[in-house]
This record gives sequence, C-alpha cells and structure tokens, in this order.
Amino acid sequence: MIKKLFRKPSAVIAACIIGLTCLVAIFAYQLSPDSSPYANRMIVELGARQPGFRKQLLYIPKAIPPAKENRLTAWFTGMPSAFQYLPINSYWFREDKILVSHYIDEDMSDTITYKLSALVPSSIQQQSIAAQQTYLQQYQIKKIRFWLGTDRYGRDILSRLLVGSRVSIAVGFVAVILSITIGIILGSLAGYFRGIIDNAIMWVINMLWAIPTLLLVFAITLTIGKGFWEIFIAIGLTMWVSAARLIRGQIMVLREMEYVTAAKALGLSDIRIIFRHILPNISGPVMVIAASNFATAILIEAGLSFLGIGVQPPQPSWGLMIKEHYNFLLTDRPFLAIIPGIAIMLLVYAFNILGNAMRDVLDVRE
Repeated sequence: MIKKLFRKPSAVIAACIIGLTCLVAIFAYQLSPDSSPYANRMIVELGARQPGFRKQLLYIPKAIPPAKENRLTAWFTGMPSAFQYLPINSYWFREDKILVSHYIDEDMSDTITYKLSALVPSSIQQQSIAAQQTYLQQYQIKKIRFWLGTDRYGRDILSRLLVGSRVSIAVGFVAVILSITIGIILGSLAGYFRGIIDNAIMWVINMLWAIPTLLLVFAITLTIGKGFWEIFIAIGLTMWVSAARLIRGQIMVLREMEYVTAAKALGLSDIRIIFRHILPNISGPVMVIAASNFATAILIEAGLSFLGIGVQPPQPSWGLMIKEHYNFLLTDRPFLAIIPGIAIMLLVYAFNILGNAMRDVLDVRE
C-alpha cells in the first residue's frame, strides 16, 4: 500500500509537508530564534517590522534571574531568558560606562548610560575595563535578523510560527484519537448488534449531527473550561459522529459475510469477532476519515482561536496570530496575518491530499 501511495507525486508532497511540520513541532524551541516560553519575547520598539528586518540589541541582565530549567523541561516549554533586550542604533564607551543610542522608532532615539559592571557577569567585573568592554561586544551586543518580521508586540513571527505548529499537530492527534476511538466503539455496537442499541446510538448521532460544530464546541468548552487540553478534548468530542456513521455502515455490510458466520459457528465472542475479524477489514476507510478529521480539527482550532475561545495568549497558535493581526490586512503589513494563514492552508491541504490518495489506494475497484 505504501509503495502505491508514494507513486502519486501529490501524496509525496503532502507527506513531506506533514513530516516537516511534525519535526518542527518536536524541535520547535531548538529551531526558534526566540527560545523563551511561548516565544513571547516582546521588544515593543520593534513592533510590526517587515520580514528580513535587522536590529542591534543590547542584552541587559535581569535584576532577578529566572530559575534554571532542566534540559527536558526546556525542550518542551522553552528556557526563560536571563536578559532584557534593548534595541540600539549605536554605542560607545566612556571610561567604565557604555552609552547607547536607544532606538525608539524611525528617526527617534535617546541616549542611555550604563555602568559596565552592571551589565557583565560577576566573574568579569573583577577584570580590566578593556576586558569588560570586549566581553560586552562579543556576547551582549548582537545584531539580530527577524526573518519573517515581528508582530505588533515586537515578537519574532518565525519563532511563534514554529512554536504554534505544536498546537495544530497536537489538536489533530488528540481529536483523531478521541473521534476514532469513540466512533469505533459506538459504530461497531450500532452496526453489529442493530435493534435497540442501533436505534439509541443513531438517535444520539442524528441529534449531534443537527447541531453546528462550532456551537457544540462552545457548549463543551463552557462545560469543561477553556485551556490548552480542554479545547483539544472539546474538538475531539464533536468529531466522532462522522466516524461512527462510516464504521456503522461498513460493519453492517461485513457482519453478513461468510467468515463472520463461520466465526459465530465456532463459538467466538461478539467482541472478538468485531475487533479481530471485522475491524481489520475496514482499516482503510478508518485511515481515510482519520486524515480528514485531522485536517478538520486544525481548521476548527484555528477558527476557535480566531474567535478567542481556543488557545489563550500568550501561547502561540496560528489562528490566534491571525486574530491578533487581521486588521493589518488593509495596511502595508498584511504579512502579519497572511503568514500564519498560509501555514494553516498548507497543512490542511497536505492532510486532505493524503486522505484522497489513501482513499484511491485502498479502493478495491482500482
């Protein structure tokens, strides 16, 4: 099946996009220029800058340094920065002081003076003034490039885009696992046993099918609360209906097959017949609907975040990034909303194309 799948160029491209996004989600903080938690380093003077913008920054040690995180925690949540960042146009030294031209905006600046001993580590403070100046120039004055520009709060868009990929991948996995699990259980019971069980499950399915997805997610969110995992669970609990209907229909056909009749004659339990003999034969359609649900979950999460009900600030989400900057679409900074929109479009496109390719490969009539 895999060989047939990857004979399709579109499926290869889709798989590469999905694989790359998964890798980015895993190594988000290692790849991000801003590795602070949620990529939330704000430099308000640099708000809404164009892609490729470069600026020199002075790293100023915080009065209270953050607690050190172990490597495993930093891998998943980022590492709090021990510095504040001051954008500067230029700097010069005067004895044991450094004077900087603080960048405020285009054609606007002021001059700030710092003592060298207040900026360098304690181990360097005991050394000569020349050594302190050299240390500052090498390690605490750096020219930073913002490859995709900055948002309205001066945060690096590339970093927030990379960290935000975790939300889209996570919501897809959680929603697919929940929807497919519930769909398999209820669809199997309805399709195999029929009668009262089928009528009761189909009544629930038809009731939920009549409620718009967003309204249903709103109701579940108000019940279990807003949060990172809560919104994922809410989306997953609304997407099992289509999976259950598909699985029910497939099992209604397969339960009449001769091998199921033979299994019943051998005295096998109904649960064993369902999970060992019927479900493996409908794995193809289940995989297709899983890919479709993955794409749908990403779109729902983006829509909820855009409405302010999904992932909450400062955690980055592609939908939330669009919400924060959609009013820039009519200005000379439309990329602030367009960039996360393109990311959503590419990932959803990839899952839809992969789902269509799987449907074609698994179709026995081909």
